[in-house]
Amino acid sequence: MESVQNQALRLVTSSGCFLPRCCAGTKGTGAGSSGQVRRMGSVSEELTLVPLHQRPELLEACAKLLGEEWGKSRASRLHTLQRSSDAFPTCLLLLRSRGPAEAPTAQEGPCQLVGHVRLSRVASRPHDLFVESVVVARALRGQGYGRRLMEATEQWARARGFGCLHLTTHDKQHFYAHLGFVLGEPVQSVAFLSPAIPAKVLRLFSTPPGAATAVTTRPRVASTPPPHLPPPAIPPPPPLPTVVWARGVLAESSGQKLLETPHRDAKGLPIFWMKKDI
Repeated sequence: MESVQNQALRLVTSSGCFLPRCCAGTKGTGAGSSGQVRRMGSVSEELTLVPLHQRPELLEACAKLLGEEWGKSRASRLHTLQRSSDAFPTCLLLLRSRGPAEAPTAQEGPCQLVGHVRLSRVASRPHDLFVESVVVARALRGQGYGRRLMEATEQWARARGFGCLHLTTHDKQHFYAHLGFVLGEPVQSVAFLSPAIPAKVLRLFSTPPGAATAVTTRPRVASTPPPHLPPPAIPPPPPLPTVVWARGVLAESSGQKLLETPHRDAKGLPIFWMKKDI
């Protein structure tokens, strides 16, 4: 059976991509790396996706990137990032280097950190991964790097035999829908929750407010039979759903689905659970 390393290298070669020289070597090559060349006008740049634990010298830069987006202490970020490994959770970094026509600045160094994504296993789903902490450097947003980061992450996961990605978002559901993600149900990330917690308990964190009370409250039994009432009128059929297509892929089946969600996070805020078969 062909090794994962050979599969990854063949996947890169078949798309006409190669690893940038600045990221080559024992730390940046091998099964954990994949690369692609992107042209911006007359300037070409090389993009590479590498696991953070293969590039420990980027630990501080990655902690700063995450801290600028979500806060938390530097020590807390470093502790989380240092857990990255091939056995999951895995932190993946998107790096870029300019072509010969444009030399990198001293601040950027030979490779510039473009974005970060973290992958964890999903309980009871051996072929699924949970995606979180997706972020692109603020100075590089609006240039298509978010899509590049997600596409490279899919390629990385698919080369290792995984077939489905899950994620949550509070306000980026339209972005992920254009990448082929659809609304899904809550799953259990092994990195944060114990596999011993049953799915029934997990669903309590994703129940609309008041729903749990309505299920657990027992109705009182009337002492006398209720009066006879006429049958209720049949309600009119619901309106036909609005179909939205994104680059030839069905993005949603109802115009309201990406605007409303029954799920809530631990703080009670609306949250969208999404998934994509890769």
